[in-house]
Amino acid sequence: MADSSILTLGPGRSILVDSSVYDSRMAETSKEQYFIGLHSDETEGVLPRVETRVVLVGEACKMAELEKALQDLNTPCIKTDNVCDFGDGENCEFETVFVLKDFQAPEYSFLYKNDSRILGPPAVMHCANKGEPLPFSSRPLYSMTMLNLSLCFTGFRKKDEVVALVNLVHHMGGTIRKDFDSAKVTHLIARSTHGEKYRLAVCMGTPILTPDWIRKAWEHRDDINFHAGNELFRTEFKVPPFQDCVLSFLGFSEEEKNNMEERTQKHGGRFQAVGDERCTHLVVEENSIKELPFTPSKRLYVVKQEWFWGSIQMDARAGESMYSYEKPESPAMKKAVSLLSLTTPNSGRKRRRLRETLAQLTKETEISPFPPRKRPSAEHSLSMGSLLDISNTPDTKSSGENAKIPKSSTPALPKQSARWQVSKELYQTESNYVDILATVLQLFKYPLEKEGQVGGPILAQEEIKTIFGSIPDIYEVHTRIKADLEELVMNWSEERSVGDIILKYSGELVKAYPPFVNFFEMSKETIVRCERQKPRFHAFLKINQSKPECGRQTLVELLIRPVQRLPSVALLLNDIKKHTSDDNPDKLTLEKAIESLKEVMTHINEDKRKTEGQKQIFDVVYEVDGCPANLLSSHRSLVHRVETIALGDKPCDRGEHVTLFLFNDCLEIARKRHKVITNFRSPLGQTRPPAQLKHITLMPLSQIRRVLDIQDTEECQNAFALVVRPPTEQENLLFSFQLTAEDTLKTTWLRTLCRQVANTICRADAEDLIQSTDPDSVQVSTKDMDSTLSRASRAIKKTSKKVTRAFSFTKTPKRVLQRAFMANGTPDERSPCPDADRMSRMSSSSTLATVHSPSMINLSSAFERKYHTFSRSTTHLI
Repeated sequence: MADSSILTLGPGRSILVDSSVYDSRMAETSKEQYFIGLHSDETEGVLPRVETRVVLVGEACKMAELEKALQDLNTPCIKTDNVCDFGDGENCEFETVFVLKDFQAPEYSFLYKNDSRILGPPAVMHCANKGEPLPFSSRPLYSMTMLNLSLCFTGFRKKDEVVALVNLVHHMGGTIRKDFDSAKVTHLIARSTHGEKYRLAVCMGTPILTPDWIRKAWEHRDDINFHAGNELFRTEFKVPPFQDCVLSFLGFSEEEKNNMEERTQKHGGRFQAVGDERCTHLVVEENSIKELPFTPSKRLYVVKQEWFWGSIQMDARAGESMYSYEKPESPAMKKAVSLLSLTTPNSGRKRRRLRETLAQLTKETEISPFPPRKRPSAEHSLSMGSLLDISNTPDTKSSGENAKIPKSSTPALPKQSARWQVSKELYQTESNYVDILATVLQLFKYPLEKEGQVGGPILAQEEIKTIFGSIPDIYEVHTRIKADLEELVMNWSEERSVGDIILKYSGELVKAYPPFVNFFEMSKETIVRCERQKPRFHAFLKINQSKPECGRQTLVELLIRPVQRLPSVALLLNDIKKHTSDDNPDKLTLEKAIESLKEVMTHINEDKRKTEGQKQIFDVVYEVDGCPANLLSSHRSLVHRVETIALGDKPCDRGEHVTLFLFNDCLEIARKRHKVITNFRSPLGQTRPPAQLKHITLMPLSQIRRVLDIQDTEECQNAFALVVRPPTEQENLLFSFQLTAEDTLKTTWLRTLCRQVANTICRADAEDLIQSTDPDSVQVSTKDMDSTLSRASRAIKKTSKKVTRAFSFTKTPKRVLQRAFMANGTPDERSPCPDADRMSRMSSSSTLATVHSPSMINLSSAFERKYHTFSRSTTHLI
């Protein structure tokens, strides 16, 4: 088929090489004209009804699924290998539709030149699956891969490439539009990031993709369930923001420059040295560069760094005109100075007018996303090492007086007492603090939550909530505290109470602070992780952290202010109390306010400790597969964790690596998994590591009767044992282990364990629970634990168990039988002769266990089992 034929719609009509072709006729036809057999009322009765027949050509004849699809459509078909037998395809009795699998074959060219209707097998099978008639298309249609997609092209210079892409789009059911109409164009295919169409697509949020998207979609043409508009599929074909751009960077540190060069390459661009003729953009650090080292050419874009990070944030090239770099001396300033030079020669008058003009210009050109502040010094306070120190400088205090205290107030001289000075400092630091919270909300939180972001949401809502937590609540309460302190300072008298203001809001402080302070570390970790994994968020932070309102501080540094605020307020209140006379009623009120703040901070610390403890328990639940849900409890806390090796057959096989989690009231015993199954992926896309441990038993500490400190010998090193009495057993069991961690001291571990056991059973003599014993008396040995023979023996034992389970005639789990057996012999239903009853039960259970274990003390092996649940003893753990 000639390439030009697909482009010709009529005499003198052809596509423009620049971008696109004329709209497809198929898109403009109505639905009645689109499908076969649906005619308008005007033509019905005038034209005879023509029956449709399908001709399968070549490879299509061998496709059984294609024949079945035609049967479902009730459409007859003919098979042929020679399309010339049908001539030009015109027949008064039949409307012939040819189905070909290869659109590059000679048969296709022959049929196309004769204006025959041509379909591909996927198009026929798609219609059969949807229960729709065969489509009537003026162009050959192979599949529905791009059905309902309307494409526009821009930035192409080679006509042959456009022709080939247009053909593929039409073959997959898509349409082409010449002009970019946001209401109809679904995707823009771009070769560059220049041009009006690209700008419109960025503004309208239309996906901008590379030509490879079309080619890759054509490779999936035979998959009737595939559609090119799938978001996951098209993501990898997005046009990078710096495509065809060559960047150079001026005024940045070496580390930051390397970071920006790396991100330039990652987003499709290249970089060169400053002054290179190949550069298209010069990115300038406007805060450090006062004048360019050379005169830039007209084709070189000189932009601020915000353009660079903004492009990455939007995932599209930003418009350069919005971020053009200009010298600090603006034209307005030059004009004002030139006018001043023409005034009267009176030097005093000139200097006065100069000061007034400069002050006016400064006021008019000040740009801030916030409403005008009453104290301008707050804008610069964030750049200092600590916001609490800014009020100690004379300049800040004087600016605070001028900004906060109106001229009509009482003269300042009578108010210059030490108590008033410290109270004013409290107000100034509170004002600074409120400004910081406003900056966090207005520069970071609110833009991240904004709907309709270019390129989609930067962060998920769960991540935003984790990062900012209760910052809005803290901002709300401190805004009211600031207003009360402002009224206090403006209408000052020594009898006014500072402590009442703090007492008034102490209840709200208790509610607002713990949710943020407790999860601050998680908030910080989320910021670091998202900045590392999400380039758009990294660019968002770079843009906003470089603004004057942030004072060159990072978001993490700004978010730590709430953690530091309450202690600093307590220190200032102490200072005010020192300068308050004993006969002043505020003296007692200040003491109460200080105590209330201490209670708030104590509550926060206690709540934080509990939160961290709960987080540790959750970590155990995630790490141990099959961990009981009743482990999670508000009163429970993790005390210690040790790594051991089992030395007996209880609670698991000898040689197993066992982890003991000691809680304040129970002991979780878990073994190392032999095989890791899978990963867990959260809704946020985070992959949680698979569980490395397998749950064995959750044992209340009240079941531990004795802790055995096994003496070290040549054949037994670093071993200990637990004498356990579960309520479902009649005799004691012995759980023996060997400590493996070098940093775990056995005596310290055993004392810690005994202390928790004593607390649980309400005993004061914790040391009496420890008993030293000889390893031979309890048949425990650590010899040859890691030998080849020992490992082979364990492997054979595991294999034997698997084979036994596989060929067992009864699939009833062993523990179910044991529970049923024990339920029939509860202590409440004992026979008059306990010994006879016991012997009877022992004999009836001989089929459950026949192998004696050296780790058991005076207990028949008939009661061998693994303790996964304790129905009678774990009710107090819930």
